[in-house]
Amino acid sequence: MSTFNTRCPSCSGVNRVPTERISESPNCGKCQSSLLDGAPIEGTESNFDAILNSPVPVVVDFWATWCNPCVGFAPVFSDVAAERAKNVRFVKIDTEAQQNLAAKYQIRSIPTVMVFKNGKRVDVINGALPKGQFDQWLNQALLK
Repeated sequence: MSTFNTRCPSCSGVNRVPTERISESPNCGKCQSSLLDGAPIEGTESNFDAILNSPVPVVVDFWATWCNPCVGFAPVFSDVAAERAKNVRFVKIDTEAQQNLAAKYQIRSIPTVMVFKNGKRVDVINGALPKGQFDQWLNQALLK
């Protein structure tokens, strides 16, 4: 049985999740909050492939703490993640902490947002957007 670690969006506790249970919406062992719905998930090398291969579409924000547009876009990304919690999974990947993932997906500028369906990238956009424009772009990307 393979597993991956993910941080709880509510209490920041680290949880080990079996990859075959990712579609079951597992809860945090510490606070019982949902691990994979609502707030964006912290993407890492150990959990990203399992998250991408779920049947739920995945929206990924590649960002860094030193990037002002990234920091400004974070509340928009979180708001949209909360609104679409049941239909789409949202992931944030810190390109400084996860340099191998940034290289794998050829991140040249941040923020970069990608949409994946069934493990395959279907759309990408660079730069921070206001919430209305991000919602519009995401609606179109999810139809692909």
